[in-house]
Amino acid sequence: MRPPPGRSTIAPVDELTRQAGVIARAQLLEAGHDDAAIRRMVRRRELTRIHPGVYVDHTGPPTWLQRAWAAVLYAAPGALCGESALRAAEGPGRRDRDESVIHVAVERGRRVVAPDGIVAHRMQHLHDRVLWNTSPPRLRYEEAALDVAIDADSDFAALGILAAAVQSRRTTATRLLVGLEARPYAGRRRWLHDVLVDVAEGTCSVLEHGYLTRVERPHGLPRPRRQQVAAGASGRVYRDVEYDGGLIVELDGRLFHDSARQRDRDFDRDLDAAVDGRASIRLSWGQVFDRACATASKVATLLQRRGWRGQPKPCGPSCTVSR
Repeated sequence: MRPPPGRSTIAPVDELTRQAGVIARAQLLEAGHDDAAIRRMVRRRELTRIHPGVYVDHTGPPTWLQRAWAAVLYAAPGALCGESALRAAEGPGRRDRDESVIHVAVERGRRVVAPDGIVAHRMQHLHDRVLWNTSPPRLRYEEAALDVAIDADSDFAALGILAAAVQSRRTTATRLLVGLEARPYAGRRRWLHDVLVDVAEGTCSVLEHGYLTRVERPHGLPRPRRQQVAAGASGRVYRDVEYDGGLIVELDGRLFHDSARQRDRDFDRDLDAAVDGRASIRLSWGQVFDRACATASKVATLLQRRGWRGQPKPCGPSCTVSR
């Protein structure tokens, strides 16, 4: 059988197959080819250069996987890291990944001049952090997720990265906590630690504190009662926040798809509040950590409709809350 057009009849077949059609000059030399033979394969369009010393076995645009292999081979010994490691583990399909560049990690003591399309990161103890048997080699999932979360633009963005990592079932909050413990000087470490503890234990203390310090106090909302015990048709429950006038705020810190039983209990709590003549609203991470000012304005409007005579105040020059 003749090989498909454009595929090399000279380059080592095993490496080409394992590396998605990408091969390094060093591998070609090890297989017995010299530079003249490599130039001949390029001239015959059996190989196309992607980076200096790295080739692909066709002339069309390389796939993401081929670009990833090319980056790893160019920086060898190296491994995918950050967004690229998460993309390699999760596969195609997610639209929120930046695939314009390939992130590759090398040992801290090395200096790699990265060509266009590659971002090189120097890391300590790289050998222990990498899954070298994957194709291509990549950082362990927990390591990559923590790197991306730590470098995120905001706490809310970091939360979304951790939530997606755990929801994918490729890791757990407990394993992420173990990885975070090995990073004593990581950015936003304390906040990430508290969030992961909440996720692991099923609590929402970080969210409750965020509501107090980001929504309620900075915007001059009245002081509520917290963790009030209430008895209803669904049994004895604790209300997270309850204001005079009958407005209840429930803070839902769960990051996963809830079971039908869990959601059913939540609906019962809201229904019990309505029966008692009170209004119950549910807030989660986005309303508190990403849109605190807008949330404060809406909560203030609900409080005013239920008798509060105060006025919310802006928390700063850019706050959207109007006096």
